[in-house]
Amino acid sequence: MSALVNELKTRARLRLNAARREGDERTRLRDCLHLVVREAGFVHWDHARLVLGGTAPVGSDMGTFWHTNGTGVLLNQWFASVDEARAVHQADPGAFLLPYRRQFMLVQDDFIREIGCDPADPAWRELGRDVVRGYATMAWVTVTMQRLHAVRTLAPSS
Repeated sequence: MSALVNELKTRARLRLNAARREGDERTRLRDCLHLVVREAGFVHWDHARLVLGGTAPVGSDMGTFWHTNGTGVLLNQWFASVDEARAVHQADPGAFLLPYRRQFMLVQDDFIREIGCDPADPAWRELGRDVVRGYATMAWVTVTMQRLHAVRTLAPSS
């Protein structure tokens, strides 16, 4: 799980280096960390570190990491509780169960592709297509890294 957090740190350092090359000496690493975690769907650095570090308690805010603007046109089901989502998931085992803040959604292959993940990756099978149940496992790290690599980072502002 440290690889996920390290990915964000690397992005922040790259952003800081780019700002420094442009002559911006006021930007700090802390500012860059804040920007990259916001782009990834987290409120602040500690939020991202907790979730991507695999230590967020059950029922806590998981951010908007598993969602992107392009998915708004796709059909998916929303649930207030993970138990409700899992009950419907049993009837539709081809769906994927993902967290969104403190809610849960069942989505299909198109959604998974839209967020930059491969729905055919064997890690999804290991997770039972349930990111919440498999939280902090190696299979979770695999699909989470796919998602993290798909998160677009904005160029440093000049």
